Amino acid sequence: MKLVGLTGGIASGKSTVSRILKSQNIPIIDADLIAREVVQPGRRAYQLIVKRFGRDILLPDGNIDRQKLGSIVFADPEKRKMLNQCTHQYIRFEILRQFFSYWLAGEKVTVLDAPLLIESGLDKFMNVVVVIYW
Repeated sequence: MKLVGLTGGIASGKSTVSRILKSQNIPIIDADLIAREVVQPGRRAYQLIVKRFGRDILLPDGNIDRQKLGSIVFADPEKRKMLNQCTHQYIRFEILRQFFSYWLAGEKVTVLDAPLLIESGLDKFMNVVVVIYW
């Protein structure tokens, strides 16, 4: 199976390219969606985040207040590193699980849509990397 990494900055058109590829029945693994899923209440990354950052980062419904957590981690590189330590292993595992699932299904090509593909080092595992820019 060919692994294609799709990356690009905010508002570069990456999501549009993903939608076009998906409409052609090409499997898309959305790293942003996975990153949101792994921090849902009850998940291990969620538990680690609450343990490290405290319950003050939670909304009344128990979900993580993404805006509040973002203001903490973007103001402090050490806190951002701490957040990444809580989430990256779970994000990578889910990406790998989805790739494996598509491989077992006999897909010839699978696309990983990941804004931080290169920064995270995942580009090393791709057969091709496509960068969208505007």
